[in-house]
Amino acid sequence: MRIIYIHQYFRTPDEGGAVRSYHLAKGLVEAGHDVEMITGGSQTAYDQRWIEGIKVHYLPVSYNQKFGFFKRVLSFLSYIRQAKKLIIKLPRPDLLYITSTPLTTGLLGLWAKNRLAIPYIFEVRDLWPQAPIEVGAIRNPLLKRMMVSMEKKIYLGAMSLVALSPGIADHLRKITPHQYIHLIPNFSDLDRFYPLEKNESLLKKYGLTNALTIAYTGALGQVNAVEELLNLAYMAKKRSKNWQFLIMGEGSHEAQLKKIASEKSLSNVHFIPFGSKEKVNEVLSLADFAWISFAHLPVLKTNSPNKFFDALAAGKAILVNHKGWVFDLVRTHQLGVSCLPTKVESAFKKLEELEENPLELLKMGENSRKLAEKHFSKEHAVSHLKQVIEPGKNSPNSQDEHFILTA
Repeated sequence: MRIIYIHQYFRTPDEGGAVRSYHLAKGLVEAGHDVEMITGGSQTAYDQRWIEGIKVHYLPVSYNQKFGFFKRVLSFLSYIRQAKKLIIKLPRPDLLYITSTPLTTGLLGLWAKNRLAIPYIFEVRDLWPQAPIEVGAIRNPLLKRMMVSMEKKIYLGAMSLVALSPGIADHLRKITPHQYIHLIPNFSDLDRFYPLEKNESLLKKYGLTNALTIAYTGALGQVNAVEELLNLAYMAKKRSKNWQFLIMGEGSHEAQLKKIASEKSLSNVHFIPFGSKEKVNEVLSLADFAWISFAHLPVLKTNSPNKFFDALAAGKAILVNHKGWVFDLVRTHQLGVSCLPTKVESAFKKLEELEENPLELLKMGENSRKLAEKHFSKEHAVSHLKQVIEPGKNSPNSQDEHFILTA
């Protein structure tokens, strides 16, 4: 099949960040499909590259998490306008595979279906407009209604929908109960991320000791709640614990987090520049726990965070700050410890116990890797996606997420 893959924020493992689309597109190419990716880039003119058999079109559309609301909207609209012009010039595809965010990418699907009679599959990475509404980025009642209406039209117009978490799948069923819905969660790259023992030379490189270490590797934005990790670091400092906290990432709240750490004299917190997936695995190798956090908004309970699946593959125990399906996975499969805002004291006590019981901590890490290998490999995700895009393979309201909490 000829497939045009729409992802405004496409990234490769060398670039770091969310690389789901890279692996899915590569898997489709290896299965014999012809895949062209349309994405945005910070360059000043159109560019095109071949990456692992994927023909990648880079449109000159800059985007940064630090952009304000209106600047982001302009970026989204510019991407749609340029993508339309490009799609018309390209050989006609059999379908578009469109991934959010932003939700506005779905407008390309509606346009292609109505104007060019090209069907599309829409992948829902997180819930728009619910997320910006709950965060407070969208407050105008009229704009809210417009966005909710647009969301429903995009879902109804799709040939089928792909959800990244059980919570997202449930939301889609409520809005479009008769639509084809498939669950393909984010996944673990078992080749690029793997368990490593703490290395003395790496500890020395980062100025660390062999003490209990908690690492966060991900975006440093408004909804990521990394300040709660700083609160935990402050508790450890006040209680004379020699624990270490690593924060690797970039985002709109990076400067604010560094300011908090400076004001509280948190010498136990180490900020590490954003880097490639290999760099992330290196940082995770120094850690005993991976910190997985989001702000405490209902919509964020449905998230399918890449950093969680990277940590699973790396064989790390998990420290999670919020309820939701990640919390349920941690509890059901004994992957780590919950550190909810109302139970920080009990979480701190559990960390102290684990510090004295390394075998139990090691078992949590082993459970993480086993879960990744059994249910969250990229090969499993690609295999499922191939079934989704092939004619006649769609089945309504796929219920294949039951294993995630019960296996």
